[in-house]
Amino acid sequence: MVSKLGAALGVASIAGLAVLLWFSTRPPELIVQGEASADRVDVSPRVSGRVAKLEADVGDMVKKGVVLAELESPQLAAAMLSTQAALAVARADLDRVSSTRPEVIEAHKAQVRAADADVVLYLSDKERQTKLAETNVASQARLEQSSRNLEAALRAREAAQANLDLAIAGASKEERALARAKVEQSEAMLNQQQTDMKELTLIAPIEGQVTTRIAELGENFSAGAPLYSIVDITHPWFTFNLREDLLKGLKVGDSLSVVVPALENATVSARVTVINAQGQYATWRATRATGDFDLRTFEVRAQPVDPVDGLRPGMSAILSWPRPER
Repeated sequence: MVSKLGAALGVASIAGLAVLLWFSTRPPELIVQGEASADRVDVSPRVSGRVAKLEADVGDMVKKGVVLAELESPQLAAAMLSTQAALAVARADLDRVSSTRPEVIEAHKAQVRAADADVVLYLSDKERQTKLAETNVASQARLEQSSRNLEAALRAREAAQANLDLAIAGASKEERALARAKVEQSEAMLNQQQTDMKELTLIAPIEGQVTTRIAELGENFSAGAPLYSIVDITHPWFTFNLREDLLKGLKVGDSLSVVVPALENATVSARVTVINAQGQYATWRATRATGDFDLRTFEVRAQPVDPVDGLRPGMSAILSWPRPER
């Protein structure tokens, strides 16, 4: 009985030593350091201008759609006034070619009536001269003169009628189309300038915290120059850089346990949302084995499952990761 107990204790001792040896020789997990990050938007004007008002400063929490700053541009304002005047001229010209004044039409009607009277007069004269010529009282030359007078009166009436028709019809369709095109061109230019004037007011595109303010009162900024930076601190995520042989089948949707030292080493449950290969020439790697072949680095993003109080972009994030098997 004693020998059996001694044998069992010996086996247990050997097993304990084996387990202890396994744990002592087992390589520790890798510690991968990342950081918390968040969406950042640089706010810049689409047109050049001078800063006239500043409505937000660094550290302010802003809502989407609030005014951050107002710029002014005397050149743009003057150009818009010039375009408004050009539009008024174009519209007036379109009205002119699209209609004729009633007075002008009445004058042409009067010319037609006068031409009709001349035709009646010369027609009567020709009939009289014809009868006189038949009785040899009037000469042939006088008859021919009356015929020519009647023909001239008929042509004059045709011309007067054509002028009346032209006055009633107004300008040609080509002239009206050209005038209409000038109006549309001026309207388009004015609309563009009005849009540019609206762009002088900078609006917050997202809700977040102002982390950078470059703008100062009175400074001139060109189009595209950033004046503010806003960070969406309410929706942070974690980002890590992992060598490709460490991924071990990691996929979007997997869960990770992330330790945040700044939050008293709080453990945050996160879900993988993005796995992206870094640039071809990315040289930074979380780990590096001397003599190993070159491996690509992947960016892994993980979104906290639940909101984390106090988590701010830039805070360090620690992830324990198993070593690759050799």
